[in-house]
Amino acid sequence: MKVDYSALTRAVSRDELRAYAKRNRTHLGGVGAIAIVVVAAVIGVILIPMAVGEVGPGSLSMLTFAIIVVIGIAGFTWLSTAIALRKSFRMHAFAEANGLHYTGREAGTDYPGAIFGIGNARTITERLYRDHDGYFDLGSYRYTTGSGKNKRTHNWGYLAIKLPRRLPHMLLDAKANNFFGSNLPVSFGRNQRLSLEGDFDDHFTLYCPREYERDALYVFTPDLMALLIDESGEFDLEIVDDWLFVYTSGPLELTNPTLLSRLFRIVDTVGAKTLSRTVRYADERVVGDSLESGTPGEARLAPNVIAHGGRRLKRGVPVVGLIIFAAVALYLVSRFVSSGFFL
Repeated sequence: MKVDYSALTRAVSRDELRAYAKRNRTHLGGVGAIAIVVVAAVIGVILIPMAVGEVGPGSLSMLTFAIIVVIGIAGFTWLSTAIALRKSFRMHAFAEANGLHYTGREAGTDYPGAIFGIGNARTITERLYRDHDGYFDLGSYRYTTGSGKNKRTHNWGYLAIKLPRRLPHMLLDAKANNFFGSNLPVSFGRNQRLSLEGDFDDHFTLYCPREYERDALYVFTPDLMALLIDESGEFDLEIVDDWLFVYTSGPLELTNPTLLSRLFRIVDTVGAKTLSRTVRYADERVVGDSLESGTPGEARLAPNVIAHGGRRLKRGVPVVGLIIFAAVALYLVSRFVSSGFFL
């Protein structure tokens, strides 16, 4: 994929930004409207009591403080709006120059991958995608878990590549981004791990459904494994249904040409090789003996479905959770013993 990155690096004039802001006034006016409300509220809380005569000894100090707060809010709002405007301009120009589409914040997706469908307030904060000549979509995804003091926001970067055929559920957990267990939000049963040849196991842990080991070896050939190590060794990958997903913790900085170049290279290498390995795949549990008998034509490919046992990996218990549980249990037992509870 030949990519023109000039829109992300060239200087942007004020006239260009003004014209772009005018064309997108509705989209970009939200921050300014919020700022006006906040500033008005600050002024109202401080100045209205002074206007009606409820003035105390510290009124002048309060007024000075209010003015500083208002100036600070206005300055912060102007700066954040300017940054957002410039980024939006660059991304739309980049997308247009390369036959892509760019969108800002939108509701969560129905992708079937491991990071999707979890928690609440699911949101794609921005995305860059191609809807022709091989669909792919890359962007930043956010969701929340818990509530109150335990509420947490989770941010992920993702790359989604459309595959020509449905495949059994397989996941590559990269070891380079793990710390005290997998960084992924879900875990899978350890009895679904499959060891591959060479030093591949030093870089990834491969999960595939039981009895689908041969299918996994059909997809993950030595040349594809080499590409995975060279191009995506720090990313987690998942194949589910007819999608290939690439994950990284934290949002993607889509205005970074170096990052985009790497992601596009994954599309051109890992993505292209995966497509070529899967374009003729068929689940023999559905097709039956036609695979062995070499049924001519496209008859063997017609049932583009996966048998029930291969559609989804079976979930497991997170290693970190087991360690925490064991530590808590050991602590409680030691407390009971030290207190003479068992005597």
